[in-house]
Amino acid sequence: MIDINIIRENPELVRENIKKKFQENKLPLVDEILKLDEDWRKLKFEEDGFRAERNKISKSVAEAMKSGDKEKGEELKLKAKEIPAKVEAVQEKQREAKEKIAKLMMKIPQIIHESVPIGKDESENVELERIGEPVVPAYEIFNHAELSLKLDGADFETARKNSGNGFYFLKGDIARLHTAILSYARDFMIDKGFELIITPYMIRPEVVEGVMSFEEKDAMMYKIEGEDLYLIGTSEHSLIGMYKDKKINGKTLPQTITAYSACFRKETGAHGLEEKGFYRVHQFEKQEMVVVCLPEESYSWYDKMLNWTVDVFRGLNVPVRKLECCSGDLADLKAKSADIEAWSPRQKKYFEVGSCTNMEEAQARRLGIRYELGGEIKFAHTLNNTVIASPRALIAVMENNQQEDGSIIIPEAIRLYMGGQKKITVK
Repeated sequence: MIDINIIRENPELVRENIKKKFQENKLPLVDEILKLDEDWRKLKFEEDGFRAERNKISKSVAEAMKSGDKEKGEELKLKAKEIPAKVEAVQEKQREAKEKIAKLMMKIPQIIHESVPIGKDESENVELERIGEPVVPAYEIFNHAELSLKLDGADFETARKNSGNGFYFLKGDIARLHTAILSYARDFMIDKGFELIITPYMIRPEVVEGVMSFEEKDAMMYKIEGEDLYLIGTSEHSLIGMYKDKKINGKTLPQTITAYSACFRKETGAHGLEEKGFYRVHQFEKQEMVVVCLPEESYSWYDKMLNWTVDVFRGLNVPVRKLECCSGDLADLKAKSADIEAWSPRQKKYFEVGSCTNMEEAQARRLGIRYELGGEIKFAHTLNNTVIASPRALIAVMENNQQEDGSIIIPEAIRLYMGGQKKITVK
């Protein structure tokens, strides 16, 4: 959510930003907010007038009583008694205007960073850099689902009967590889000085509305029937929610935290052939990193966080690329974002395995996350980034370390978490 002062002082900037995000249907909201804000300020002026009138009458009552004119004093008292009701009526109208403004402001997209490329959708995202050589072996690379079955490491049919489409059972060495990747990511972030947090898997609606746009909520979140709770789509939601309505000592910033969690997402829409197996699922596991920092430090943290995810995947022998998200591919709360994509020798293309985002103060405004420094109170900046999301990362490791006979060489960085095992072989 942006500062309403930006709309008051520079509405054309807000309109231009909406156009850059190809959301022209939201342009009328700017004028609607300006009109409601004008009405609110008139009501505030009216309220102040009533209060001034009451103070004036109170002074006149005192003077009348002091001069012995009790009749005039009583008359003025009756007039003064009428004012609280008028103030209350005006305040009610103010509250209604404020509520309408707040709802509309939640729909106005964040002002994107000046460096964001302009584009309509993800097809116009810009490749920044490739790290690692994308190799296509001379031998056939098995689809991850097929290979998992050959290695007796997954059961999709039983999962469908047990839970429906979009679920899976992992077994044996593949299950262990999955947890090894996550453990490696966890320890990587601890080594970077991040505090490890175990978060709740459920959050209240006011936290959901603070961390994401309405469109994202409807597309992603599972509402728990009969409860005022949602299942988290990522631990970022709970991590940012930790700071709701808090005023932080600015000297303690930045605050750097990381969490493992299960994640739950609807994942609606059509799925391609290559997404069968555990590519696009309703439940997965992820290690997330979150930073709450001073505004002037947020883009320095953005660069570091993005590069750390690259380092994690390179440690797993997975070639990756950085992809700058264009304006039309940014969710409403994002000021700047980049995807990390892993190389798929099976598909001979890159696929998304993580996303790094600077929300600037959008989430902080919605959730009331402030800091105090040098006698000033301001909104903090919040950033989030995927360290590892598995099974996407598991797919990347399986494909890029797959041998001609279908065996998988376990990357050296995670052999510690596999009990020293170096290879997974076909049963």
